[in-house]
Amino acid sequence: MPRNANGQRPSKADLPQKTCPACNRPFSWRRKWKDCWDTVRYCSERCRNQRSQKERC
Repeated sequence: MPRNANGQRPSKADLPQKTCPACNRPFSWRRKWKDCWDTVRYCSERCRNQRSQKERC
């Protein structure tokens, strides 16, 4: 992997993971979630929308 300004990038195996409560699949940390990783619950917008529809019924 290419080097960035902070040195080498961590390998994908070293990134934190969570399990999506809607689809029960694991998902990994993404750069866009760096400021809000603690509040991220769902792996995608589709899962987030799907879960909220189930809760409404």
